[in-house]
Amino acid sequence: MSIGNPRTGRSVYRLVFGSHVDMDTVEETLLLAILAVGCLYGEAAVRLDAGYAIDGDARVVVLDAGTEIGCAVARVFIGFCTREFGDDTFAVARADGPVPKRPTAANRPCEPVA
Repeated sequence: MSIGNPRTGRSVYRLVFGSHVDMDTVEETLLLAILAVGCLYGEAAVRLDAGYAIDGDARVVVLDAGTEIGCAVARVFIGFCTREFGDDTFAVARADGPVPKRPTAANRPCEPVA
């Protein structure tokens, strides 16, 4: 039995949004993605396996994609953002590690979108 941190070494996606994208709408879109995935997997499973962090000031969202459910949330969220805001309004970078306490601390930062 392992007693280490279960989130260490997990895949995370770091999304940086352009200055013209409303971050309140981004957060609402993330919550909609979580709701959609919850309809497929169940609310309890999503609560256990879907991790995220949002920093509105830095315009960054970090998603834990280390589980099947977390990956589903990331895919649905990115799909919704592409449809709602456009695929050139945000940048995505994949990193390995835990979902940080502060989204701006995610590994391998990507360039902000203008």
